Amino acid sequence: MLCSRVVAADPRHIIRRGIAVSFAMLATLALLTLIYPAHAMKIESVKSPGGIEAWLVSDRSVPLVALRFAFDGGSAQDPAGKEGVANFLSAMLDEGAGDLRSNAFQERMEEIAMRMSFDDAKDEFYGNMEMLNVNREKSVEMLKLALTKPRFDDEAIDRIKAQLQAGLVYAARDPDKVASKEWFALAFAGHTYARPASGTKDTIAAINREDLEAYRKRVFAKSNLKVVVVGDIDKAAVEKLLDDVFGALPAKAELTPVAKFTLADKGQQKVIEMQVPQSVAVFGTGAIARKDPDFMAAFILNHILGGGGFASKLMEEVREKRGLAYSVYSYLQPFRHSAIFAGGVATKNESISQSMDVIRGELKRMADQGPNATDLDNAKKYLIGSYPLRFDTNAKIASQLLGILQEDLGIDYVDKRNALVEAVTLDDLKRVAKRLLRPESLIVTVVGQPMNMPN
Repeated sequence: MLCSRVVAADPRHIIRRGIAVSFAMLATLALLTLIYPAHAMKIESVKSPGGIEAWLVSDRSVPLVALRFAFDGGSAQDPAGKEGVANFLSAMLDEGAGDLRSNAFQERMEEIAMRMSFDDAKDEFYGNMEMLNVNREKSVEMLKLALTKPRFDDEAIDRIKAQLQAGLVYAARDPDKVASKEWFALAFAGHTYARPASGTKDTIAAINREDLEAYRKRVFAKSNLKVVVVGDIDKAAVEKLLDDVFGALPAKAELTPVAKFTLADKGQQKVIEMQVPQSVAVFGTGAIARKDPDFMAAFILNHILGGGGFASKLMEEVREKRGLAYSVYSYLQPFRHSAIFAGGVATKNESISQSMDVIRGELKRMADQGPNATDLDNAKKYLIGSYPLRFDTNAKIASQLLGILQEDLGIDYVDKRNALVEAVTLDDLKRVAKRLLRPESLIVTVVGQPMNMPN
């Protein structure tokens, strides 16, 4: 889940815009230069003298380097009563480190035209850096400081805390955010995934410097680290970079165990009243793990059902045929300790009940009959044809490869992926539709003033 900071007026935003302008010019060059088939990439496995492993794609055509990394952990590692600490930390790591206070740290990044950001999800804490090769050593030093010597000054903590609190106030008025938060609380009741990743007013107020530092020391370690480097850099330089940035981290993370969780196979519904002109519904059930043999078939099925934009069945039934909503969607999300098939729809208060009836009806029809051969053929053509677009910049390549590395799909997955899509049969889709789509088991949260909504 991305960090939900609310941006206040601050001179550093001018600095950040300056960094963005520098990278925008280079990104244009990168787009013109880096579009090539995904299978043309050479992905190397690299291991530093200190034993830190990474994947590398070396491309010297543009003088940029993208670094993506993740620590297993994320908001699932927030201590009880301190929900939101991972999200808070993601907002603090570029707020000064070493001898550089916040403004000086931001000015230094602008001087060397580097970008650095951090995000938290339920199971991972992410770091991103893009840099000019000519300033690589200076950029690496900045990242090392952020990860190993963050300052957590009182002024920065108070300012970020105020921004996070303001973000919570805004989110409480956003029906989409409320519906999603309440869905996870209902679907994962009693599990750490039910807790709000952005925290609450009280938990954010309670977080202090010691909490941020304790999370950093427990989660930032070599044992739970995945790294991908892409761009104008060779193997020897990556080996040095890995030890320079991550070498001083602890060998082993101290993660709190997170239990596996299976969503209840029984439908539930919760309505949250909000004075808004239209209602938002989030719906979902349990799904299958990323490494399940049926995952690719489920992925294609979801594309046909609700993940394919205007070409999806839900869009056709809810919007095109009946004009009930502007948008309706579904997605698959495998987590480390669970998996969900979920989606959402927003429409007029008087139409939300009918919209959910249509969605349930389409799920049942798909479970009973499955897609047809044309649906499968169109989905395959799109998913295979669009795959190279995920690899048209250094940053995209790094992000895609990091996901593959995290899921342990193998260094050759990019070469195999389209063949895996092509191998899925209509019988596979029909079997998985019966397994995955259970309209009677939908967990639904509705925010708004829905009319005629059954209990």
